[in-house]
Amino acid sequence: MEFKGSANRIRSCACELMSIGDDLMDDTESWDFVERDLQLKATFLYCDFDKVISGAREDHKRSLTELANRLFCSIEELDLAVKVQSIQQAHNRFSDLALVLEEVVECDLMPPPIMPSSDLSDDD
Repeated sequence: MEFKGSANRIRSCACELMSIGDDLMDDTESWDFVERDLQLKATFLYCDFDKVISGAREDHKRSLTELANRLFCSIEELDLAVKVQSIQQAHNRFSDLALVLEEVVECDLMPPPIMPSSDLSDDD
């Protein structure tokens, strides 16, 4: 059940981050807001992805790890653009991040457990 909560928080954070593009304006307050929001959401995402990946089936761990790595790389690139306060670079990096966020939202973070073969047949 704990893993399901983490998966739900990952999707929720991803959806919230998708709306951050509207906050990218060229003023000091919006830069500060976006930077703090990115850092906070990245922290939640890191903790929740760690739980989900740790609890995933072996055949699913690799794809989840690759998705998480792409997500954190995109967040870091956007964070760097925000730190230098480049509106054009921030919009470009946000576009890249949005693509990964869509993958996160659509991803099956918690596939069903593998049923033992003996439970699948009633021929016994």
